[in-house]
Amino acid sequence: MTPVLLGCIAGFALWFLLFCVFAGLFTVAQNERAVITTFGRAQRVGVATTLDSPIAASLNADERERYKYPQVRVVHPGGPYFKWPWQRVYKTSIATQTINMAYDPESPQANDGGTVLEAVTKDQLNTGLKGQLRYRVCENNLYAYLFGVGRPIVHVMGYFVSVLRERIANFEAPPPKTVEGNGKPELATATMGISINDLRKNLSDINDHMARECASSEARYGITLDASLITGIDPPADVESALAAINTAYNQVSSDISLAQASADQKIVQSRRAVEIETLKAQAEVEPLMAMASQLGELQKSGDEVLSIYLRNVRLKLFSQCSRMIMMVNRD
Repeated sequence: MTPVLLGCIAGFALWFLLFCVFAGLFTVAQNERAVITTFGRAQRVGVATTLDSPIAASLNADERERYKYPQVRVVHPGGPYFKWPWQRVYKTSIATQTINMAYDPESPQANDGGTVLEAVTKDQLNTGLKGQLRYRVCENNLYAYLFGVGRPIVHVMGYFVSVLRERIANFEAPPPKTVEGNGKPELATATMGISINDLRKNLSDINDHMARECASSEARYGITLDASLITGIDPPADVESALAAINTAYNQVSSDISLAQASADQKIVQSRRAVEIETLKAQAEVEPLMAMASQLGELQKSGDEVLSIYLRNVRLKLFSQCSRMIMMVNRD
């Protein structure tokens, strides 16, 4: 074997060792997951799809056909792992991330620099929404995140904003609670019919609604929305001053109504107590008479002489307690 041939074989062996062996080793960090593709095709888990996963429960019949992604083999943290030169590794972080809900990934300067999201209420008031959005990559649908959607976070933010604006535009406060005992609405705490006031009083309900509506994002785009935290609803400055005046007037009216109701309740309680006291007094006066009547009835049953003797003894007792006695004499 000639030296040239030996050199070619040694060079090829060295190239294969460096390019195919050492360059094919990789690791996966603790907060990462990876997917390997072979000639551009991700490694599948049989014929399983996202429809076989619990995340598909939030999809309706039409969406189940559109968002049917294959299940892929996920490389978990650890290593070193090996791949061939014709294979490629796609890594992604699954750590929970926080983003301003007004942030526009395609236009960072939009929405006042990604700080305030504008929405229109049902009474045509333009209001600003502030809050945050927590999300993470769904490990059970990495195909959608890596290959199904070009920019998943753009789709998720667009979907979230559209659902939120629709909710703000059609939000109606729950009916006012009723006063215990009479079944009538509590006027002092009734909703005043101003949409921004309703929204501010029901922020938790809006957040819960957004969590339910966005539950399908992990099946759609491979991103799980952990929570939406709407922290502020601010109308324009000119509207805010008018709302403050209206709320002050309503608060004063509510305070007066509450005081009147408290005074009326107190008088009702006092009247009930007075009736109870007078009833007890009447019962206390009637009870001895009822007991005496019962005793006289029992004596009457024993005979007329027994009742006459009882009356004589009662008279003698009364005479012993008198200091002066007047007797009427019949002179006929």
